[in-house]
Amino acid sequence: MKKAVRRFGKTLLASNRFQSIAATLLYGALVFVHKTNRFISDSDNLVQAVDGKTPVIIALWHGQQLMAPFLYPDNEDVAALVSKSADAEINARVLEKAGVMVIRGSGGRERTQTIEKGGIRALKGMLKALARGLNIVMIADISKGAPRQAGEGIVTLGKLSGRPIIPLAVATSRYHIVEKSWDKTTINLPFGRACLKLGNPIHIPRDASDAEVADFRQMLTNELNRVTEKAYQAVGARA
Repeated sequence: MKKAVRRFGKTLLASNRFQSIAATLLYGALVFVHKTNRFISDSDNLVQAVDGKTPVIIALWHGQQLMAPFLYPDNEDVAALVSKSADAEINARVLEKAGVMVIRGSGGRERTQTIEKGGIRALKGMLKALARGLNIVMIADISKGAPRQAGEGIVTLGKLSGRPIIPLAVATSRYHIVEKSWDKTTINLPFGRACLKLGNPIHIPRDASDAEVADFRQMLTNELNRVTEKAYQAVGARA
């Protein structure tokens, strides 16, 4: 019985009609949450922070990205990496409804932190987008990997493109954490306060050695954790 339910769930999740309906409902819910949360005066200004630096690579943690489509005033200047998995397709459609260009990544579950197969295609797509002047929004940690540990992909993108990586966190005072999810996905709730915090831009030299790249990964990890903590503290919540 359980196997039959799982098969039905996978079939439903892969259905074009279901994905379309789910994306429409989710996008509407996220718009409502965004409009009913008041950003506090202590929030950082993303537009001012990237002025004169674009295109940039905006780094987020897995599970903290639901409000990301509403943080930049002109999403026509933004592209985001989304995996090719069936559940990620709904996220991709939500981003497209917000005006964000979607770059397809790998199948989702990466067993290692090396860039292979679909990851290489995704990397090339992001490099082309940056060359066109688009800002890239990218999840820093790897799906099903170690949560809140920056992976190789985002620092490799920063190294090859020469563009700065800007750590970003957004928090709302009212939220629900999906405890059983690997990344402790945070569902932002309406009628609260919100705060956006930005970390120090990280520039990775094109000639950085493997050891230096590892150091930059740790630097990005530390900055993202720092701004995430600051964002939650600012709205009186816990990260």
